Amino acid sequence: MTHQHPTPAEHAAAHASSAKAKRRKALLTLAGIVVIGAIAFGLYDWLVASHEEYTDNAYVQGNVIQITPQTGGTVMSILADDNDRVHAGAALVRLDPADTRVALQQAEANLAQTVRQVRQLYANNATLAAQVRLREADVDRAQADITRAQDDLRRRQLLTGDGAVSKEELQHTQSQLTTARTQLAAAQAGVAAAREQLASNQALTQGVAVAQHPSVLAAAARLREAYLASRRTTLPAPVDGYVARRSVQLGQRVAAGAPLMAVVPLHEVWVDANFKENQLRHLRLGQPARLTADLYGGKVEYQGRVIGLGVGTGAAFALLPPQNASGNWIKVVQRVPVRIALDAAQLEQHPLRVGLSMEVTVDTKDRSGAELSSAARAQPVAQTAVYESLDQGAEAEVARIIAANIGK
Repeated sequence: MTHQHPTPAEHAAAHASSAKAKRRKALLTLAGIVVIGAIAFGLYDWLVASHEEYTDNAYVQGNVIQITPQTGGTVMSILADDNDRVHAGAALVRLDPADTRVALQQAEANLAQTVRQVRQLYANNATLAAQVRLREADVDRAQADITRAQDDLRRRQLLTGDGAVSKEELQHTQSQLTTARTQLAAAQAGVAAAREQLASNQALTQGVAVAQHPSVLAAAARLREAYLASRRTTLPAPVDGYVARRSVQLGQRVAAGAPLMAVVPLHEVWVDANFKENQLRHLRLGQPARLTADLYGGKVEYQGRVIGLGVGTGAAFALLPPQNASGNWIKVVQRVPVRIALDAAQLEQHPLRVGLSMEVTVDTKDRSGAELSSAARAQPVAQTAVYESLDQGAEAEVARIIAANIGK
């Protein structure tokens, strides 16, 4: 029995059938992969993506604390430069203290002189009281002169009828009485003037001691002001941080309030993420967030928390806000800044810089938080204690000068 080989037509048909079967299998496999991928994407979107909001329009923000002098002067030394780490209270800039030293000496001399002048006011009370007693004695003497002149006039009037007293002598006696009455009026006016002077002086001294006199208190306040100015020639760092934007130079004459440099506390930075307005629907305070920085890439993921949603869009607070009521109008999707706090331990391990770009993903699954804060802030946003001790020593200086000039 002989074996028959397939004809070329049969061989081509078999090959076509095999290729068709492989193509069908490949298409079915591809369709299965697409279906599985669609299902997986749908599940991911339903379970994960629908509960997340993402933006790459986010940047690191922080407090940029300006270092400005509180009194004018000439820069004598610069103790910190850009990028230097400084601690709260450390001296950054020193101004020439010559002018403030002279002003302090003038204030000390003024306080000493004021104390002595006020002492003179108190001493004048006794002098003016003695003047009042002296004027009252003049009144008594004038009244005695009037009584004596009246008696003389009465006796002479009785003797006039007998011719014992001349008319000229009687007129002379009447003139003496008139003069005595004029002197009494003058003495009484002198008493009134002396009493007014005493009352005027007592109004300046009554009810207070020399050290508590308003003039002394005013001079003491000027001394404290000069003392503070002398201490403010050294500019301290308000907080721990890094120096940035140093513009001050040696020998520069600076005025009060002029910016000299800045201190940035990098351990207290945060992220402002600018979400589109249609992404704010499910954003709430307290929601967790994941953040990555272009600086470190995806290797470092920060954990954050939403602590504030902006009360307006960026355009609303721009220097030149849009005027949508004029001309042609094209709708532009607005963005609202959302503040996200970062974990302090992560910042210590992987420090950020102000202005760096960030990518932010907020988990919106928990929507129980509020959209806007309803409670007033109980603690200050920022504070420093480095300026509280500047006036230490001023009170002791005031007390020393008053004690040295107040006398016994």
